[in-house]
Amino acid sequence: MEAENFDKTLRTFQSRVPYRPFTVILTTGDQFEVDHAGAFVYRDGVGIYVAPGGTPVIFDHQGVSHFVGDLKSQKSSTEP
Repeated sequence: MEAENFDKTLRTFQSRVPYRPFTVILTTGDQFEVDHAGAFVYRDGVGIYVAPGGTPVIFDHQGVSHFVGDLKSQKSSTEP
């Protein structure tokens, strides 16, 4: 995944109101759900998610296969 697309997608997920969890699918097949907007940060194609219990998960644009979350309904709800 391109770093710019990675950052743009995470920015969109983080700014949804109300916040809705989304899933990160890694190229290894591992996955995790980002359950809180304040639980992750990203910059220049690298993200850090602090999972419940304080466990950090570091992921980058090269290791992410895709994200699972409903962005289409957000776009259609904001379009005239």
